Amino acid sequence: MNPSSPAFSLVLMVLLIAMIYFMMIRPQKKKEKADKEMRDSLCVGDEVITIGGIIGKVEKINEKSVIISTSAGKNKIEFLKSAIASVSAKDPNAAAKTAAKEAAKEAEEEKAPSRDKKVTPKKLSRKSDDAE
Repeated sequence: MNPSSPAFSLVLMVLLIAMIYFMMIRPQKKKEKADKEMRDSLCVGDEVITIGGIIGKVEKINEKSVIISTSAGKNKIEFLKSAIASVSAKDPNAAAKTAAKEAAKEAEEEKAPSRDKKVTPKKLSRKSDDAE
């Protein structure tokens, strides 16, 4: 292709637009999607940080807003869900650890004999009495 041809200019323009899309627009959409999922998965009792830097626990969740308690539960403030910046976890592996403990407990219960069965003791033989 000749660098001065219109086809070359068109191909160059398409490449430039594609590069802008993959470098700027696509990552921004991924981040917006992740933020929306985080806000939709909020639960009562989660510790959150707002975009203003306020840290508190979620007390109540409405359709578009969240009520957060701060300072040991004395103050309650209502925020829009869009004002929640992040959900802070005290232990990032807490959910994984809890799931592992539950799985281990279930496996242990399966191995243990059932308590519902009626167990009868074995009869002792008379040989031990005769030997005396």
